[in-house]
Order: sequence, then structure tokens, then C-alpha cells
Amino acid sequence: QVQLVESGGKLVQAGASLRLSCVVSGLTFGDYAMGWFRQAPEMEREFVARISRGGSSTDYADSVKGRFTISRDNEKNTVYLQLNSLKPEDTAVYYCAADFSTHSRRLEGEYDYWGQGTQVTVSS
Repeated sequence: QVQLVESGGKLVQAGASLRLSCVVSGLTFGDYAMGWFRQAPEMEREFVARISRGGSSTDYADSVKGRFTISRDNEKNTVYLQLNSLKPEDTAVYYCAADFSTHSRRLEGEYDYWGQGTQVTVSS
């Protein structure tokens, strides 16, 4: 049974930093690229960041580039998202997802497995 479990979300003030974690089990972690997505209230889920299987390649949405950093530890089966300089518009449920493809992809329908999400709330 594949499981992706996110953690680290909480209520913070604008300008603060957070690190989200996603622990993966039930699959060969190193065979999957990993992505982070987010969904704000009454909005569609959107791509945030992606990291390749080995961690050498990353991709970011323009809205978070320079503020967020995705990384992974294949020994710990964990992917991270470092969120810096948070803004109220970053408020959302953040999801991690696993993608078996080696192509850089941003569409949620292309990802194979999903976590349940962790809430990040940024107050002004």
C-alpha cells in the first residue's frame, strides 16, 4: 500500500519560514520524481515544485521561484519543501505527489500517487 504523509504545515505570519515534509512508503522512492502542489480555498489545485528522481533537477512555479526550495532524501524516503518569505497568498493545503515519469511535468493528472495534504496559513 502506497502512502504519502505530509507534515509541517501551520499558522504563521507573513515573512516567516516553514519546512514541509512528505514521507513516502510502499514504493521504490528513488524511482519516482516528486512534486508539491497546493490548493487555496475555492481555487483549483496548482503546481508548486518538482524534483527529479535523483534530485539533480528541479522546477518551480513562477509564483514561488526564489522563495521555495524542494529537496529530497532518498535514504529517508522523504521530500521536503522549504517555504521562505511567506505571503498571505501562499495560504493553501499543500500536497505532495509521486510521478513515475522522467519527464518534467506540472499537471496533477500526470502524477500517480498523492498525500492527504497539510494546511499552511499565512496571516498578514
